Amino acid sequence: MRIVIEQPVVGVLHSLQAKDESPLDPKSSREGEPLPFDFQIRVGPGPKFFGDQVRREGPERRFVYIRIGQLAGDASSPWSRRMKIDIHDIGADLLDRAAASGAVIETIIYGTGKDGTPACATLRPGERRIVEPEAE
Repeated sequence: MRIVIEQPVVGVLHSLQAKDESPLDPKSSREGEPLPFDFQIRVGPGPKFFGDQVRREGPERRFVYIRIGQLAGDASSPWSRRMKIDIHDIGADLLDRAAASGAVIETIIYGTGKDGTPACATLRPGERRIVEPEAE
């Protein structure tokens, strides 16, 4: 899977949340460029989602956290926030297509709130699509 933060607040550190709840793969945007975060998941029947970045809430809800500012490892940031991105609602058609082709499910999230500060709380995807994995 890939989460892409479009229109992030320039200079603010963002990261995935690691299994041990520490920052993972921290990065910031210099000029407003998107911030991509790739991670592995496993999908079981139901579907049920598993992986080091997958968090759970109740019997159904699964999500991934993006840490922001202090939570992403920047002690001098004025922000200490997280984005919660649901994954349990990804459609079966996207899951099937990604599994069959080895492609990546990319979720686009807009990173700046209406007030100009980093977006936080539960965010709805702007778009979800299948993309080819990036060459290493």
